[in-house]
Amino acid sequence: MKRNVRSAFALAGAAALNLMAGVAPAVAAPSTYTVDAEHTYPSFEASHMGISMWRGKFDRSSGSVTVDRTAGTGDVDIVVDLSSIDFGHAKLNQFMVGPEFFDVAKYPQGRYHGVLAGFVKGAPTRVNGALTLHGVTKPLVLKVKSFKCIPDPMLKRERCGADAFASFQRDQFGLDAGKSYGFSMEVALQIQVEAVKND
Repeated sequence: MKRNVRSAFALAGAAALNLMAGVAPAVAAPSTYTVDAEHTYPSFEASHMGISMWRGKFDRSSGSVTVDRTAGTGDVDIVVDLSSIDFGHAKLNQFMVGPEFFDVAKYPQGRYHGVLAGFVKGAPTRVNGALTLHGVTKPLVLKVKSFKCIPDPMLKRERCGADAFASFQRDQFGLDAGKSYGFSMEVALQIQVEAVKND
């Protein structure tokens, strides 16, 4: 009799566990997205002798973004080909990739790696990370102005896009050309980025 009672309790317990497992909410998992280079163009602006603002962009970049919008976590890793700089001015482009500035023969890439933070309704509002230029790495926080994900009608996969910005002092990275002439070292960075969810 006692054995039957114990067996009944064991069966009831197992059934309860199975029922709980069946109704437990699914745990959200992070998703990884590959940066769409054709829709991602980090751009920047810097003062020219304090009398005009020069603007340019980088034409080639790559990277990935991982995000869990339910948990409010994620990270981003972006690599920029510095030789793809474009001011719309051939002579200035040539100077920027040369030994007096980026020196792409020694430092061909710039890199930004950071952690998504400050989530509001599933969207990050900043990235706490670090920028590497010219062999120097410094902390840099990006503010995220917009972040949105939609179904891509052609790829049939989710596409996310963001617009982020920050500013930094370029001489902290050893990029101090023009400083002796009174050029401002401040650079305003704008990043438009789109990424497609991996299969």
